[in-house]
Amino acid sequence: MEFKDYYAALGVERSATQEEVKHAYRRMARKFHPDLNKAPDAEARFKEIGEAYKVLGDPEKRAAYDDVGQRYGGGQEFQPPPGWEGGFEFSGRNFDGEDAADLSEFFRTLFGGRGAAGPGTARGQRAAPGRDHHAKVVIDLADAYRGARRSLGLRFPTHDEGGRVQFQERQLEVEIPRGVRAGQHLRLSGQGEPGTGGAPAGDLYLEVAFREQAQFRVDGRDVYLDLPIAPWEAALGAAVVVPYPAGSVEAQVPPGSGTGRKLRFKGLGIPGDPPGDLYAVLQIAAPPAGTPEQKDAYSALARQFAGYDPRKVWEA
Repeated sequence: MEFKDYYAALGVERSATQEEVKHAYRRMARKFHPDLNKAPDAEARFKEIGEAYKVLGDPEKRAAYDDVGQRYGGGQEFQPPPGWEGGFEFSGRNFDGEDAADLSEFFRTLFGGRGAAGPGTARGQRAAPGRDHHAKVVIDLADAYRGARRSLGLRFPTHDEGGRVQFQERQLEVEIPRGVRAGQHLRLSGQGEPGTGGAPAGDLYLEVAFREQAQFRVDGRDVYLDLPIAPWEAALGAAVVVPYPAGSVEAQVPPGSGTGRKLRFKGLGIPGDPPGDLYAVLQIAAPPAGTPEQKDAYSALARQFAGYDPRKVWEA
């Protein structure tokens, strides 16, 4: 994934004031608005400029972006630092619908699709409820099967006397419910921004994401894994053990199976009403011929199947 230089997108220095960022955004948005600019890349540039302003126009997100972007330049390969996904919380709304479709993978990786509070949202000291906050919590897939209690460290934005954004840290104990799905939001009542003048605090919404792992893939509540089998297991059939996040299950590989065949285990996906299914996708793995005896075995196999051409399917 490529690191996006939002400062370059708006044509401003990293030291630019919020007012300079706003003026640059307005100037660039007019220049590349698709209704006014008929260049082939105008619409893409217009979206890029809008995304840059969603970050740099919001002091909270700008501070977080600056924090993680100190070591990167535009176009460099970007890998979020460990713990980033669950590391920051922000005030404001969530992007959805058309907004979400316009956001890049880079933005969604950093901010989880969360929107910006936007300039001008600071409150006076009159009685007013606190704003809701949003953050992301990254869990293991096994937590969705069993439920879990996790300690979550968050950095949340505060403003100093000069109006600059600073981050403070806090720890929360979070109950992960059994059957939670990726993208689901968990509501922690009263854990958002404190209210003023005795008004209640806002809530904290945690967007759930699954930690990436090579073995399993998730589609809704269904869980997939690639199951390696030996050629003789595929040809003759075999009983094999299939692991899944809550344990393992024994399965029968039917004789004559090929790569890509799916074995379905009803109800062994992520719990729910109804639960998802587990799918084992067969992958035939050829053993290496590392010894003379193994090479002889392959030669004998080749003689036995002398008329077999696996590439004959190309002629169809």
